[in-house]
Amino acid sequence: MTEQFRFDGSASASVDAYLEYRRIVGDDDGGRLMSPEEYERYKRDVLPIRTKNRLYVSWTSPTGMDCKLIGPETMCFCQHRYKQHKTDFKELPSSRPILVNCRVKGCSCFSYTYAPMNGTQSVRCHCKHYASDHGAMAPHRCTLSACLCKGFQTSFTCGCGYKSSEHQTVVETREERKERGHPVGQEGVPYAAMGGLTGFSSLMDGYLRLDDSGIGAPSKEWLEEPRRSRSSTKQQLKS
Repeated sequence: MTEQFRFDGSASASVDAYLEYRRIVGDDDGGRLMSPEEYERYKRDVLPIRTKNRLYVSWTSPTGMDCKLIGPETMCFCQHRYKQHKTDFKELPSSRPILVNCRVKGCSCFSYTYAPMNGTQSVRCHCKHYASDHGAMAPHRCTLSACLCKGFQTSFTCGCGYKSSEHQTVVETREERKERGHPVGQEGVPYAAMGGLTGFSSLMDGYLRLDDSGIGAPSKEWLEEPRRSRSSTKQQLKS
């Protein structure tokens, strides 16, 4: 028999408050829950910076499509998550590309780089070893002993039709992203390390998203046309 848990109103509110705390603070508390006073001071100091200087991170195809939008839990080549990198900046860097270094002690990663995945599994290099077996920084040499691999290379092809090697990790400001014509979501989001996430559709691969960062929303005419004619319309769009 499956055991069921029931919470009264106060317990449910406490769970919601903790989840909100975790989304805002992330790993900045060092594993020790902040006191109410520390939490309020943290929000007062960090949230204005975070909402003003948010960075948008995506894994982008040669056409400019955001094939993967990076979120807090998305893994880097260094095998640490995006939320474990420096994502809050008092002042936005003036140099490009913007470097988002890993904050984990002893990690040599000086800028977040998306490690391509095939579903939930890391893809393999031509040396037969996984991306997770390669170094944090380009050219991502294999770290396994006796392997002669001098840099990560894979035949894995993204759903957009381009090889993963033809993609790049893009870190950009709100203004730069708007100039590319891609969605930026709501202003004032307080959560840590949101990267390129702007909504539920952000969790889908670029070619599946019906928004400006993917293949584009379908036209009103396409949505309203008779169902029987859509297959021929799709064929015309492909050609």
